[in-house]
Amino acid sequence: MFTRLRQDIACIFERDPAARSTWEVLTCYPGLHALTLHRLSHWLWSHRLRWLARFLSHLTRFLTGIEIHPGATIGRCVFIDHGMGVVIGETAEIGDGCTLYHGVTLGGTSWHKGKRHPTLGRGVVVGAGAKVLGPITIGDGARVGSNAVVVRDVPAGATAVGIPARIIEPGREAARQEKAENLGFSAYAVTKSEDDPIAKAIHGLLDHAVETDRRIAALLKSLERAGVTLEDEVATADKFDPNYLSKIVD
Repeated sequence: MFTRLRQDIACIFERDPAARSTWEVLTCYPGLHALTLHRLSHWLWSHRLRWLARFLSHLTRFLTGIEIHPGATIGRCVFIDHGMGVVIGETAEIGDGCTLYHGVTLGGTSWHKGKRHPTLGRGVVVGAGAKVLGPITIGDGARVGSNAVVVRDVPAGATAVGIPARIIEPGREAARQEKAENLGFSAYAVTKSEDDPIAKAIHGLLDHAVETDRRIAALLKSLERAGVTLEDEVATADKFDPNYLSKIVD
């Protein structure tokens, strides 16, 4: 128990720059309190002391503003930051190293018994106000944006944003950002709203530019394998001939 507590304190220092001392963390972090008491209520639940487990969970909710069903399974080094309004359902599973911000709901979409809440892999981050609903799986290292509503699986390393959430493929955001910086601006300086039509249009143009660059790079590699050096041919071509690129390829 004390080993788990030391791990929890260490992970808070790693992820929260506002943490200044161990005493402050022990006395002023409701997320730590909720997780510590949850371990006891989960132990009671697993030993079929169901009412006592639910009552302890209810007291924890009153003290911390965080509602965790005693049946939920939570791994090591999980950090609930601020925590007010966090709700974690009975069959939810949270992997090691996850981070949940305030207002997060890991809820169900069915009244049927059985698995009806999400499973979070290792190192998942769920932003403030996000709702992850149903027996879905959020892969290792995935990110859920603030206020997103996620109702389908999220692959490992991917990011889910919006209502309903859409999946941003791993690497696409980095490529988009790099292209924007090369063009001299960042789309994120315009707006961070995923529902804004101007932002969507800019993102679409950036994605098209990234894909065009990828195709041009593939074409150059193909020409090099064929023994054609594009730079030399262009340098000696008639620049007033609009068909000189076609001649090179032929």
